[in-house]
Amino acid sequence: MTDETLALFGGQPIRTQPWPRWPQPTQDTYDAVADVLGSTRWAVSGPYDGRVCYERQFAHAFAAFHEVPYCTPTTSGTASLTIALQALGVGRGDEVLVPGLTWVACASAVVHLGAVPVLVDCDPHTLAMSVDRAREALTPRTAAIMVVHPYCSVADLDAFVALAEQAGVPLVEDCAQAHGARWRNRPVGTFGAAGCFSMQQAKLLTSGEGGAVVTADESVHQRLEQLRSDGRLFMAGPQVGQLELREVGGVLGRNLCLSELQAAVLLTGLRRLAADNERRHERACQLTEALRDCEGVSALPADPRVTTRTYYNFVLRLRPEAFAGNTVDAVARALSAELGTSVNPVYPPLNRHRLYRPDRLPRGEMSEKDIKRLDPAQYELAVCEEARRTCMTFTHPVLLAGKDGVDDIVAAIRKVHGQSAGLLRAPQEPSTQAI
Repeated sequence: MTDETLALFGGQPIRTQPWPRWPQPTQDTYDAVADVLGSTRWAVSGPYDGRVCYERQFAHAFAAFHEVPYCTPTTSGTASLTIALQALGVGRGDEVLVPGLTWVACASAVVHLGAVPVLVDCDPHTLAMSVDRAREALTPRTAAIMVVHPYCSVADLDAFVALAEQAGVPLVEDCAQAHGARWRNRPVGTFGAAGCFSMQQAKLLTSGEGGAVVTADESVHQRLEQLRSDGRLFMAGPQVGQLELREVGGVLGRNLCLSELQAAVLLTGLRRLAADNERRHERACQLTEALRDCEGVSALPADPRVTTRTYYNFVLRLRPEAFAGNTVDAVARALSAELGTSVNPVYPPLNRHRLYRPDRLPRGEMSEKDIKRLDPAQYELAVCEEARRTCMTFTHPVLLAGKDGVDDIVAAIRKVHGQSAGLLRAPQEPSTQAI
């Protein structure tokens, strides 16, 4: 007889075998890392050894992957956002439109430039920034629009490109969760003035930490290169044993350079990215179809303009009333226990995210007036709040499993639904751990 006791309460979990590991290094990853370790160059600031460094190899490959001429690798996704905004002229007192439902780095990157993030509510279908709310949020101080392509969605790029042109401000795309996604068969990250990527541990393309900015604008690229390497640029015709970076000083930069070890890992991962994305997409389609027979849950709808859909997270929308009124937090914890993997609600809206604390800035960095403008509590983000109340996410490695992974997820959802009345005795409040 099947044990219907929830695993959260000591019952037999639905899945007992492990999910695919992530990251997934292959032999070419080990070979590339060993090549770096055996060389005399571990960083772009090291001496030229007679061959194209891995950082430049990755930059060229990532630019080609996105069908643009330029890419600047960075230490992190946050660094990529920061230098992109700087290269586009965003500075003290400016405003940048930022989605209300995203990771805190999108807002904090703006704050640390002395600018003000203006939090914008999301679209209920995609969870990306709403173009209508963005249009309402424009002011004479708006210096840029930052759109994020979240989870498994793409923001309405047709509408945002038009809005940015109408407003006369640059569009910055945060593609940290959308490596390889395409809109109308064109890579995301190439519609705005700059496309920013994160290569953090959990991302679809990862080197543990890392980032990159892609652009088609040569002048923007020249500023990006200097901003991330203390004002230096790669020289033509370097001599073996000499430094390859020349001092230019066109801008005041910082050291935000990707290491050779990270670049080697990314270069090998990039070769597998399209195939991995196709595997995830196949499983996501199977899961979406299977969920049609599950009461009270649904997947986010597909937009036909997204010609290649990628899945950093698979988002499941819950009707709490169909689960006996349990919160999405309780249901997510129950599913985590059944499946042996992390299932979480979406991000808390930035107007109440515990990590977004612009009031903790050292006094003196901004005027009192601008500090008041930073207060996130002034924003109403009703759709973001509804998403936090009803949406939960499965991490992308579950989509790298076989069909058994789909079957287990569906079985776990049905089990939790069937035992939802008993689940009411479990904690219903959000976890104290930030997500």
